[in-house]
Amino acid sequence: MYSSSISTLTFFASSVLIISALFHPCSATIPRKLALVQTPATVLKYHKGSVLHGNITVNLLWYGKFSATQKTIIIDFLESLNSQLPTPPSAAAWWQTTAKYKGGLRSIQLGKQTVDEKCSLGKSLKDSHLIYLASKNKGFNQISLVLTAADVGVAGFCMNRCGTHGSTRVNKGHNFAYAWVGNSVTQCPDQCAWPFVQPTFGPKMPPLVAPNGDIGVDGMVINIATVMAGTVTNPFDGGYFQGPATAPLEAVTACTGIFGSGAFPGYPGKVLVDKKKKVSYNAQGVKGRRYLLPAMWDPNTLTCKTLV
Repeated sequence: MYSSSISTLTFFASSVLIISALFHPCSATIPRKLALVQTPATVLKYHKGSVLHGNITVNLLWYGKFSATQKTIIIDFLESLNSQLPTPPSAAAWWQTTAKYKGGLRSIQLGKQTVDEKCSLGKSLKDSHLIYLASKNKGFNQISLVLTAADVGVAGFCMNRCGTHGSTRVNKGHNFAYAWVGNSVTQCPDQCAWPFVQPTFGPKMPPLVAPNGDIGVDGMVINIATVMAGTVTNPFDGGYFQGPATAPLEAVTACTGIFGSGAFPGYPGKVLVDKKKKVSYNAQGVKGRRYLLPAMWDPNTLTCKTLV
């Protein structure tokens, strides 16, 4: 089994970061600890393994109770990845950076949705539970995405990850890609919903206002974006990453904590702010949605690309 985690990160007053991860991380990260040595240049090497490409289906499993509004925010985000809006910046433009990786243009389509509101495996999950749940919606060139509600605990959640992605084989079949992201609003929003919540440690920068009015779900969107980019560019542990395969930096985790120009540890960068609602965002989506999306490493320019 291959697994990669979205590390929880807390900013400190320095420009050098270490990403922490659990198990075999390909993660979506939020900035955390400092190193005493200079960070090497970010270059994600292609390790000659398979990547997901073409038309990719995302199957959702809602574990625990999500409101209709919360589900719509996330579904609209996924549908925004293919929607070309007349006015930039758009979520689709953010996603198109993945086309610069081997495999070319990737389109996302929403597939099967499964609801497990009563939490059939309880409210304290291990990785084996996540894989079991993900296996219900597996398929070729598909991502099985498990989303856990605010009152569901997952091993390592908040301690060193906000989500994870990986791959495994079930019943001697083909490997399938899966991912998980949790709603951190009642457990660790300062870690997994930053920059919408002021961190407990580090610089006390004013938090941004969540673009859809839901700190937990807007934080989930950041982490879903991170694991989605990591999954398509490094689904089976042989794609694009930097560092050891057991704790890699990937398409978005290589750019952790960056949302706009001028970002530095503790400051997400310059983003757009709605003059009336005061919400912060850097990407527009379908149905008038707005999202705050993390920077993604651009293999052409070898830089962390932001929309604003």
